[in-house]
Amino acid sequence: MKKILIIRFSSIGDIVLTTPVIRGLKKRHPNCEIHYLTKSKYAILLKNNPYLSKIVLLENSLFDCIKRLRKENYNVIVDLHNNLRSFIIKRFLNKKAFSFNKLNWEKWLYTNFKINKLPDKHIVDRYLEASDKLGVAIDNEGLDFFIDSKVMREVEKVFPEVNERYVCFCIGGQHYTKKLPLKKIINICQHLNLRTILIGGPEDKAAGDKIAEICKNTLNTCGNLTIHQSAFIIQKSLLLITHDTGMMHIASALNKKIISIWGNTVPAFGMYPYMPKNRDKFKIIENRNLKCRPCSKIGYNECPKEHFRCMNEIDTVSIVKAIEVFLN
Repeated sequence: MKKILIIRFSSIGDIVLTTPVIRGLKKRHPNCEIHYLTKSKYAILLKNNPYLSKIVLLENSLFDCIKRLRKENYNVIVDLHNNLRSFIIKRFLNKKAFSFNKLNWEKWLYTNFKINKLPDKHIVDRYLEASDKLGVAIDNEGLDFFIDSKVMREVEKVFPEVNERYVCFCIGGQHYTKKLPLKKIINICQHLNLRTILIGGPEDKAAGDKIAEICKNTLNTCGNLTIHQSAFIIQKSLLLITHDTGMMHIASALNKKIISIWGNTVPAFGMYPYMPKNRDKFKIIENRNLKCRPCSKIGYNECPKEHFRCMNEIDTVSIVKAIEVFLN
């Protein structure tokens, strides 16, 4: 076997969660080239990965991409996205392919009727099952994320606070229903006895400024850092407080302690922190006393029930106590 193509177009978390497949394929087939097809904005997540030979970008035209892929003459395709676009690619390349089962029917049952038929298995292990016929097995070595040393120097120059003791708080989330209300984040930061560094995207900057204004020992970096720079902030921290986000999975790859806060989504979807050798390094905070949860496998811009109890009833005192336990 000479070349294997892995397909996963998005998102931050999902791509990081596929890294054990990359590593497993390379270790099982050391002389094989491993190529990874993704969107250009997610390629940075795979930068510096020593198990990858090439990152192929899906840009404007799907069929232009297929033309480029045909020239590579792959032996096998491992489809970890399994949607219409990846189906078209597989059909045109006409190579042997193994696909990931997304369990959409089971997720639909759970979100609409609260009937949980999902396997008690992390999504990483399900990704690995898609390549088990290629000799890849679960190695329990966790996720991979490789930070460029240049990034480290850049962050230390701009934010010397990273050389002090601090906790990191990822205040963002892909959807409103996956994020704590601002007043609860402020309450947590006010009760921490350590410096807190906030990370997030440009859309989180205004909220970060408000938190930093009220909580004097808080530094807001939201909107000012790349993914790799934010990852370095996490790496240097004592622990990460986060919602159900891609940064949670990067923290897992960096083997950091994690306080993981869940709103409308649930860990039963199989995307909680993947730390097979260090299951005691993360704590999940969620409101389990709701019949309406999970209401979506992704999230909403507002609570469909208009009460947002999944986050409004989260006890911030329990979060602060969990942080203190981890730090002690």
